[in-house]
Amino acid sequence: MNRLLFLFFCLTSFSLWAQNDFLDAEALFEAEKYQEAKPLFEAYLKDHPGHAETQEYLGDIASFAKDWDTAIDYYENLVEKDDSNADYHFKYGGAMGMKALEISRIRALSYIGDIKRELQRAAKLDPNHIEARWALVEFYIQLPGIIGGSEKKAIKYANQLAKISPVDGHLANGYIAEYSKRPKDAEKHYRNAVAVGGSVHTYEKLTEHYENNNQPEKALQTVESCLKAHDRNSLRYQIGKIAAQYNLDAELGINCLQKYIENYSISDGVPKDWAYFRLAQIYKNIGQKETALEWIDKALSDRPDFKEAKEERQIILGL
Repeated sequence: MNRLLFLFFCLTSFSLWAQNDFLDAEALFEAEKYQEAKPLFEAYLKDHPGHAETQEYLGDIASFAKDWDTAIDYYENLVEKDDSNADYHFKYGGAMGMKALEISRIRALSYIGDIKRELQRAAKLDPNHIEARWALVEFYIQLPGIIGGSEKKAIKYANQLAKISPVDGHLANGYIAEYSKRPKDAEKHYRNAVAVGGSVHTYEKLTEHYENNNQPEKALQTVESCLKAHDRNSLRYQIGKIAAQYNLDAELGINCLQKYIENYSISDGVPKDWAYFRLAQIYKNIGQKETALEWIDKALSDRPDFKEAKEERQIILGL
């Protein structure tokens, strides 16, 4: 093998090895193994300075870790290199927004203009950028009027969302109405979101609205409707939780919690000890002290440091 061919072989092999490292890092990122992906991306960026995709991944990893300063640095660099990329502007503005939430109000004021500029730039660059418009809705509705907050501007972006995605439009307008203490308008928009989209998320927002406005019966009915449309085990726990908290339909709550326990998998989200806790609450509500104690003891057996269960046990013993 002559020297030129050998050199070509070495360079090609190194390039393929580096590319494999990048692909491995991407696979880890997609699997949500962010801290394992991070050193591979950093190594690739060291060998490929200025590689935008790698910088974006590293900015995203920093964001997942809530390391906002590092995320801001990566996204700012990306924006400076490519001012026409809506996602870069959105992520840069979003990272600054999250940073502002963690510092003093006085310091946060210095970020407001930059956050608004970046989010508006993202929305302008991409007429269909849903996330940027959602961020602007939240930005304008949460910001006090004296420093630029405006319900009118929030509604403007909510209505833009409605043209892109009717469901998001209803959810955004519901969020604005709820934040502005207009519960009837919020209910109307959340109900429309359910009618138009019918996703689990739309049912969840309507359920939360009813719970926040002291309407547990409607909350329970909404989760029941959601369970009929989406056979998800996690919804059975939600029904049991509402039944337990508000002393509603004990039989329904018990049946749903027992089925939740029988069909439980880690993907359901809420550990089984919480289902035991809710069953104890329901039996307490209907005056079955001994059965309530059995379930609360089962919860504590699974998790001895379960603070809420310890407190509930004392309440049950006092019956």
